[in-house]
Amino acid sequence: MLDKILETSNYVYNNAKYVKIDLSEIKKVAKSINCENLAHWLSFNPFGLLDLDINDIINFLVIFDSIDCSFWGNPKWTIETKEGKIDGAFALMYCLLNLRNQKGHLDFEQISFEEFSECLKGNIDIPLLNERYKVVKSISEIINKKMVGNFYNYIKNITNDIELFNIIINNFPSFEDTRDYNGKTIYFYKLAQLLVSDILHIREIKEKLPVDYSHLVGCADYKIPQVLRNLNIVKYSSDLEYLIDNKKEIEENSIYEIEIRASMIVAIDLIKKEIKDVTAIDVNDAIWSLGQNKTLMSKPYHLTRTMSY
Repeated sequence: MLDKILETSNYVYNNAKYVKIDLSEIKKVAKSINCENLAHWLSFNPFGLLDLDINDIINFLVIFDSIDCSFWGNPKWTIETKEGKIDGAFALMYCLLNLRNQKGHLDFEQISFEEFSECLKGNIDIPLLNERYKVVKSISEIINKKMVGNFYNYIKNITNDIELFNIIINNFPSFEDTRDYNGKTIYFYKLAQLLVSDILHIREIKEKLPVDYSHLVGCADYKIPQVLRNLNIVKYSSDLEYLIDNKKEIEENSIYEIEIRASMIVAIDLIKKEIKDVTAIDVNDAIWSLGQNKTLMSKPYHLTRTMSY
């Protein structure tokens, strides 16, 4: 299934009306990216995550990554901590780790909506609160029934991305991430790929295991397309540019959204081909990290409300 992501993204890009890639900029950016000393984002041990046992980390990540999506808004969902205000994925991680530390586990099968909502309490309700609640309950129920309550034990003998990815998408319907373009199914699976990458990187760090994540491709979200646009790699048509620059919401499964996501995956692959001995997910992470420097991001990201990213 992983091979279908790049294959169908290329199909979209080859037929795209609203998004183009500047190949000359691909070469320039590839020369500026240093992938030799890349550190996975979780290796920085946010909020003491890596201090947990590997069993607890993996069981935490399957819940966290399943709802690590769609944080944009005006105002943006933000939480207060002793260190100050945080938002986005790090705020979600902070909240879930707090709950996990209080309860000693992160089994959501019996959790009430009120308890879940309280866990994520911020300045406003987190977007898609009800949908996130349904996802974490569903995942916990599946793990309890099919995996004897422990996802790590279920996958601990798997150290390659293809097998792990297939287990995730075949067991957890909430990770479904496809679109329809010209009557053809387009595969993205952003969150499933993110979970695979996080699990394998963490196992590499914590357990010193040889792992293989070389088959993963770009994780199509809203931050990386923003970075690629600011780097002049992707160019949008005037009408799509107008919508994004004026922060107009773009509908999920629209041609605009599909072409943005597909072109991102194609661009990541093209950059990877310009750099020796690097995986697409490494390039993906390097581009994502550039997006954390808000001073470089003069052009905004596209707004699509979705549980996919």
